[in-house]
Amino acid sequence: MALSGSLRTFPKELKWLIGAFIVVLSIGFYTGLLFVNETTHAKPAGIEEQYLGNEDQEEVAVMKFKKSDKEMLTLVHNHMLSLSVIFFLLGLILYTTKLPKKLKSVLMVEPIASVVCTFGGIYFLWKGVLWMKYIVMLSGALMTLSYTLAVAIILFQLVQKPKPNTAQD
Repeated sequence: MALSGSLRTFPKELKWLIGAFIVVLSIGFYTGLLFVNETTHAKPAGIEEQYLGNEDQEEVAVMKFKKSDKEMLTLVHNHMLSLSVIFFLLGLILYTTKLPKKLKSVLMVEPIASVVCTFGGIYFLWKGVLWMKYIVMLSGALMTLSYTLAVAIILFQLVQKPKPNTAQD
């Protein structure tokens, strides 16, 4: 059974389920990004301050303290587990789209690699490897870009009608 390129041929009810899942998932994903922006201002210094605190500064609008071992382990554990499942499911759905094989492979694997780099980077930043804040920013941006492209491709192909007699990838 060839699944690659088959999304357009799925029954209408399955397309609706996938579409609803992608929309709800995206609301959650982008709400999380709003939270990240609110707590870090999407800047390297903000990322560092979020995990290492700012109690050494005299004049700050909001006092932040270095995260505890328990807070960091919980954050890394929860995000790596949940995002890996999210990107695995998104990758399975993306596999059913009609795309060039290399692009599809990158969009399926990149976000999972970015999860490791982002949350591994946050952990190492917390441990004192301060340059990891740049890795966290880059991998987080790549994760978001990959997610956005995958979702756009899936939603676009969900609304397309199947083309008769077309070869599958």
